Amino acid sequence: MSAAGVPPIVFENRDLVVIDKPSGLLSVPGRGEDKQDCALTRIQTIVPSALVVHRLDMATSGLLVFAKGARMQRALSQAFQNRETTKYYRAAVIGQPALTSNDWQTIEAPLIVDWPNRPKSKVCFETGKASTTHWRVSASALAPQGSLADWRPGTEWPMTAVDLHPITGRSHQLRVHLASVGFPIAGDALYGPTDNATRAPRLLLHATQLALTCPRTGERLEWDCPAPF
Repeated sequence: MSAAGVPPIVFENRDLVVIDKPSGLLSVPGRGEDKQDCALTRIQTIVPSALVVHRLDMATSGLLVFAKGARMQRALSQAFQNRETTKYYRAAVIGQPALTSNDWQTIEAPLIVDWPNRPKSKVCFETGKASTTHWRVSASALAPQGSLADWRPGTEWPMTAVDLHPITGRSHQLRVHLASVGFPIAGDALYGPTDNATRAPRLLLHATQLALTCPRTGERLEWDCPAPF
């Protein structure tokens, strides 16, 4: 965290600001007084014009973009909605997928909100929305650092670092997709085995790369934010 609890700023210009959101911090305010502290309200203490464009799950860390002003918010939100952005994530999954770093595989599994068990989502081939995730084993091994430097995965549950490239952006998409193929993300209490939350000190999912075109200048902007694991 930087001064006054503001997450680290990765990039800023006259149009937008990009932060490295920590795990455990909401992207935007939730319902109730106890859920008002979030990345948006913190960044607004130093960038009052900041407005939400997209979100990361509370437990997910990494690159998060805020627009400066309503006009830029509309343009950037449209870019995310139209899938004109490129996003990559890193995760640590329970198990050892039979993939390599040169072997991108695709998960095509439509998703729908699991209403009786909200906020969970689930795969539903009858009424779910089309959802696509590309994934592969990461070329770099699991290597905790930063706030996770003292943590090591237990030998009784092998973990594998994977790269993720979502094409769509459904709620909990990466978490549900990986769990659906038998490799839940470490630390995921919602979609992993009952003791999964104890296997890691947090959800091991991080938004590592993001690219978009600036609506004002037409310049393609790209950011990298290494995962702490």
